Amino acid sequence: MFVVDDILMAPARGLFWIFQEVNRAAQEEMVTDAESITAELSALYMRLETGKLTEEEFGMEEKLLLERLDKIHKVGREIG
Repeated sequence: MFVVDDILMAPARGLFWIFQEVNRAAQEEMVTDAESITAELSALYMRLETGKLTEEEFGMEEKLLLERLDKIHKVGREIG
């Protein structure tokens, strides 16, 4: 009886495994994107500190990066 159960459940287990892998890949990509945006923010602060960027330019670029980071975190909470 257990052999029959295993055979009948194999497609469902395979599909579940595929969904887990897709979820894992999506989470890894979000982490990579978040790290990239954080690095961009650090570079942006450095450009401001060295005078290569005005306060106005900094504010606009920072706003865009923070919005992207917020979207990533929001999606991560919805998925996770």
